[in-house]
Amino acid sequence: MPDPADAAALAARAAQLDWQDGAATAGPVARAVKHNLQAVMRTPAAKALADDVQAILSAHPVLRAAAQPRRFSNLIISKTEGGGHYGLHVDNAVMKAASGAAMRTDLSFTLFLTPPETYDGGELVIHSASGTEAVKGAPGELVLYPSTALHEVRPVTRGARVVCVGWIESMVADAAAREILFDLENLRVALRARLPAQAPESLTLDKTIANLLRRWAQP
Repeated sequence: MPDPADAAALAARAAQLDWQDGAATAGPVARAVKHNLQAVMRTPAAKALADDVQAILSAHPVLRAAAQPRRFSNLIISKTEGGGHYGLHVDNAVMKAASGAAMRTDLSFTLFLTPPETYDGGELVIHSASGTEAVKGAPGELVLYPSTALHEVRPVTRGARVVCVGWIESMVADAAAREILFDLENLRVALRARLPAQAPESLTLDKTIANLLRRWAQP
């Protein structure tokens, strides 16, 4: 993800964008609980910012290993301030990809752009069967979570929270399969640091990952 300096530069560019009511782009259920602002993404400045963020995300090795991206949605820059919030909701199952095609939403992400100490509240709260997690990330930190999860953004009572949000359709639709591939990819990185090139163990792991992708991937 971007380092803090790059995230600050992205936030400064976002501050210059035009803003509209965030409910304008929400689904029929989420619209009733969405109280924030959203950047107008049709302008050249907004498109350039989205392209730069997209390039950072697409190239990040951990995100690629965890999500196995097939398609990314259009990105959204949102700002929450003055008591604004986003009540409990679940994301739409089908959205429009950056290419314009319809896409399934497997994973949602929030990229934090503003320092957490500059605003009060604004935690992203993700609800799952294993419990509830509240996240308020530093600039450049990204939270990736299942689009199937109920989630909300708590009211911002001081300052302004600016984030970039988006969705991913994975080549590997099954979440359990993605977790296996992610674990194996982490193991491969660790082995490469400890074993000589072309070590039999590494080659066997390469083969296993490739063959599992052949079985599970839908490019």
